[in-house]
Amino acid sequence: MARPVTDNPMTSAPEPDALKNLTIVLPVLNAGATLGATLAAVAESDVVVVDGGSQDDSTTIAANAGARVVTAPRGRGQQLAAGAEAASGVWLWFLHGDTRLGSGWREAVHSFVTDPAHRTKAAVFRFQLDDGRWRARLMAWGVARRGRLFGLPYGDQGLLIHRDLYETVGGFKPLPLMEDVDLVRRLGRSRLVFLPVDAVTSAARYRRDGYVFRAARNLTCLALYLMGANVGLIRRVYGA
Repeated sequence: MARPVTDNPMTSAPEPDALKNLTIVLPVLNAGATLGATLAAVAESDVVVVDGGSQDDSTTIAANAGARVVTAPRGRGQQLAAGAEAASGVWLWFLHGDTRLGSGWREAVHSFVTDPAHRTKAAVFRFQLDDGRWRARLMAWGVARRGRLFGLPYGDQGLLIHRDLYETVGGFKPLPLMEDVDLVRRLGRSRLVFLPVDAVTSAARYRRDGYVFRAARNLTCLALYLMGANVGLIRRVYGA
């Protein structure tokens, strides 16, 4: 059910009330190693953490940080959909549990949500990895080009969207992966706004698998999805 909207006038600084209609949704699964930093970066915000069956201390970390914790079947699509259902805000901001926002996010989000024209658009952020090496910088450059040229940002860039638009396009589908691509394709490139704020994601998988191999695997999964391949096959290729 759509929530009533309270419009706030644009101001030069992000007043606290300007973001009170925003709920941050974090799907997690054994994210204890990174979740604390993610929650600290969005302190004093309304946060819903959707746990998919963690065996570590993810839910304890979330509760101690003041987040609301709900459970859902494992799989980001189902977890994100459950988080949207549990959220009280008219603006929904979907983040990953290993992604933390860089400085200036409050100002950028405030500016976006207080512009009435953006109720029919969605915002994503600038992908970065917590690795200062050239491979990580090259990866970030490639992600930026893919997003702007093809309108295909991934979930680790965050997604800020008004609930009315989210519900109009059908929300997140119960997919085990590629749920982010599925949703942004329904939104379309013309409704995406790229905000100049870093969304810094853990590089653990890239360091573990190797940057070239992980990048090639991600692109293979995207190509398979766009060709209509079975999601089970894509999941095996991805290594989820």
